[in-house]
Amino acid sequence: MEKEKPKFDFESFKQEALAGLYAGQSLNGEKGVFGPLIKHLLESALEGELNHHLSEEQQNGRSNRRNGKTSKKVKSSAGLLEVEGTRDRAGTFQPELLPKRQVVMSDDLESKIIGMYSRGMSLGDIQDQIEEMYGFKLSKAKLSSITDAVLPTLEAWRKRPLESVYAIIWLDAMFYKVRHEGKVVTRAMYSVLGLSFQGNKEVLGIYIMESEGARQWLNVLGDLKERGVEDILIACVDGLNGFPKAIGELYPKTNVQLCVVHQIRNSARFVPDKHIKAFMKDLKMVYQAPGRELAEQALLELEQGWGQRYPQAVKPWMEHWEQLSTYFEHPPEIRKVMYTTNTIEAYHRQIRKITKTKGAFASDNALLKLAFLAIMDMEKAWKRRAFNWKSILSQFMMIYEDRIPMQVLD
Repeated sequence: MEKEKPKFDFESFKQEALAGLYAGQSLNGEKGVFGPLIKHLLESALEGELNHHLSEEQQNGRSNRRNGKTSKKVKSSAGLLEVEGTRDRAGTFQPELLPKRQVVMSDDLESKIIGMYSRGMSLGDIQDQIEEMYGFKLSKAKLSSITDAVLPTLEAWRKRPLESVYAIIWLDAMFYKVRHEGKVVTRAMYSVLGLSFQGNKEVLGIYIMESEGARQWLNVLGDLKERGVEDILIACVDGLNGFPKAIGELYPKTNVQLCVVHQIRNSARFVPDKHIKAFMKDLKMVYQAPGRELAEQALLELEQGWGQRYPQAVKPWMEHWEQLSTYFEHPPEIRKVMYTTNTIEAYHRQIRKITKTKGAFASDNALLKLAFLAIMDMEKAWKRRAFNWKSILSQFMMIYEDRIPMQVLD
């Protein structure tokens, strides 16, 4: 029996690649950090082509199956790669992505493997591009099989171990149309962003579910727990009912901050134009107050002045004040980072730039693949710290010293 190919260890690759970069190793070229990833993607793509070929053989009533391994050396921008593939017994398999006699992998084709799908191009557009540039045509079914090569890497990324403690996490969901059993249905894609104690922002996980609700978020938080997250100092969320309670079930010490910007927008919806300027001036005295006491005094004045006329604009501030005012317990440096979910909304905008051309995704996996590739591109830009991290870290250490283990600071 043919041995199962070991799964690609995304976390090991990431750690080795980062270590290589810090040691001055180049991205491409001989011994470049991208070599293992390109090799994995090439081998996975060839496997996808073979799977499609054997499926076509079976559909056409022809007997064919795998017949051992073969390997060849390919010259690429990542150096000389030994690429392993699988033969078929009938000898009818002719890989189009890396033809049998081809020993030079063009930089353009490598970039297509790694980047074309991640830019949100449809399979039809990719098909046309390949035909125009390389003179051969790949079917959409074969292209889909090839892009499925990213799924094992995606799965390894989704299951990777996480830090034991995060300074802040942002949680939110966005909605997409997906084809399921012949119908177009709505799916919620849940995302969790985390801020580590090195000041780095990263996507901790993405999840596809049928709807958004506190129960579903409890499942997401359970996954974080299973992957090693023992504590979260601050969780920034929108105003979904039951969200704070769901967080409290698994992370009882976590300070929950409802998004102030969301609540400001929601309140403005219920105030007519003739009063909006005066209302917003009074509301600003609440959320821009220098401290909790003054904020609560301003909130009482807001309720007295506007509560009777526009209860829907004021009542949520009164009902959810405990979670809306969490940021007042922190110094200004931390307040700026935690009082709004703008961080995850900016992430959503980047994802939508890639997904906006899709009317409906072919499957949940098709949505996950594209989101994952977009995230990989985003995280390259996130390597530079977006915050004044040294100042923020010192404030976290003063407030939460007993909850920050030394190992997460290394």
